[in-house]
Amino acid sequence: MQPRLIRLVAVGDNVVDRYPDLGVMYPGGNAVNVAVHARRTGAESGYLGAVGTDEAGRVVRDALAAEGVDLSLLRTVDGPNAFATVRLVAGERRFTGGREGVSRFRLSPADLVRLAAADIVHTGECSFLEGQLDQLAAHARRLSFDFSERPWDYVEEHARHAGIAILSSPSGSRDKALALARRVRALGPATVAVTLGAHGAVLVSEAAEAAGSAAEAAGSLGGSGDVVAWGAAEPVAVVDTLGAGDAFIARLLVGLARGEDLPALAVAATAYASHACTSYGAFGHEAPLSKETR
Repeated sequence: MQPRLIRLVAVGDNVVDRYPDLGVMYPGGNAVNVAVHARRTGAESGYLGAVGTDEAGRVVRDALAAEGVDLSLLRTVDGPNAFATVRLVAGERRFTGGREGVSRFRLSPADLVRLAAADIVHTGECSFLEGQLDQLAAHARRLSFDFSERPWDYVEEHARHAGIAILSSPSGSRDKALALARRVRALGPATVAVTLGAHGAVLVSEAAEAAGSAAEAAGSLGGSGDVVAWGAAEPVAVVDTLGAGDAFIARLLVGLARGEDLPALAVAATAYASHACTSYGAFGHEAPLSKETR
């Protein structure tokens, strides 16, 4: 039997990632990347955000359209699109600058009504929507939030709004990641993921969320009433780590919405993220850097 079609809407940031050393740019941003990878993993997806009227804005808009992402909630705002400047060091992405452009916006009452129809709404710390998280949480069936590497006081303030919380701890250990995930779970999210870069990811989820899982299943670390799972990153030839965490998030969210077994989902999401590191940009769609975009 085919899995039920999942509807995900990603809300917030978009950029073009400029690679001056390569003379190219790629569309990206956490919300955009999650929308595209959710679509690639079999969900219906939409993007709600603001793109500029310049060449960079066209690159983002055209890439989303080519990927089959629903753009009915997209805003086009007169002005420059957001961008980030990226340098690669042995395949590891380093952000060295950027500009917000026209990316900041406020959700309207009509937006919130539309978002209420989605199975999952995703946003994150780069989207500048903290002031409306309470409204998002009130309207979304399930709200996912990417905290990335934000400090604890930020996590503590906003985690109560999220049903699914994702954090990044690339230099941490598995034990520290598990402790962090449990600490965030205590703030309210039903599911918490902590990604560890090349070292994989830890998931902690209440049993009702992780339907079909068992705390002692293969790949599980056990826990105190929660289902806890570990996914090891697959060995791949890393070209560019940009967007790997967003690929993980997309695969995780689609799997959670489908009710996939948590230990198996941890493995699948980390594998999907690993393979996202084998090409440049967050999801391709290379465009040349011009005088306007350099």
